[in-house]
Amino acid sequence: MYSLAVISLKYVRYFITAANGRGHGVHSPFVFDFIKNVLNDKRQFYAFDTIENARNNLLASKAVILVNDMGAGSAVMPTSKRRVSAIAKSSLKPARFGQLMFRMVNYYHFNTMVELGTSLGITTSYMALANTSGRVITMEGSSEIAALAQLNFWQLKAHNIKLVEGNFDDTLPNVIASLKKVDLAFIDGNHRREPTLQYFTTLLSKTHQNSILIFDDIHWSSSMENAWKIIKNHPSVTLTIDLFFVGLVFFRKEQKQKQHFSIRF
Repeated sequence: MYSLAVISLKYVRYFITAANGRGHGVHSPFVFDFIKNVLNDKRQFYAFDTIENARNNLLASKAVILVNDMGAGSAVMPTSKRRVSAIAKSSLKPARFGQLMFRMVNYYHFNTMVELGTSLGITTSYMALANTSGRVITMEGSSEIAALAQLNFWQLKAHNIKLVEGNFDDTLPNVIASLKKVDLAFIDGNHRREPTLQYFTTLLSKTHQNSILIFDDIHWSSSMENAWKIIKNHPSVTLTIDLFFVGLVFFRKEQKQKQHFSIRF
């Protein structure tokens, strides 16, 4: 993992060089539409307050659980015994990213969604409640974290979520084999080059031209930046959008030439 100073410097460079987030100078009709109607949609949807209340409860929790970390580990919390509030503070994506995923599901009418790395289930809930007729299959390696996430799903009435426990290396192939397609996938698990590329390859077998893959922490380390570069250059990928903390991957057929965008968000 890069130091905070290095990540901060990278963010400043991203902010200076990225498109301004209003679509000016973007010559892809699809990307312009995405910026206007998804990225910059300021509506407060019905589920947002409810999910954020659940986040606040987690941030206030005094409970302590044992965590089995199967990924790259936690630089913030290296011990296996952790406070739920500390996990919520360090591991949950900020509201704006969960709400972005909600808007993506809502706007593109995604039905089949996959998540690698449930954590406490906040982002999962945003995806699920954006389309209660669809389904989200989410995978989590730590059983005690999974139990808390499941409780959140029940309290939020997010009944269209299936939670699969276990190491992604074991669970992902079986999950993908059971699906006809993957409309949206959020990869927020093992933040290392080889596992990330393996997840990408596995997911590719069920993507289609309207699918979107979202990779978390693409600038978290040199290893993740290298994985992001390889994914961008893959022959199946026609378009990517770098939002710094997450990277979006598209397979749209109308893109005759690869296009890669960095957009402020």
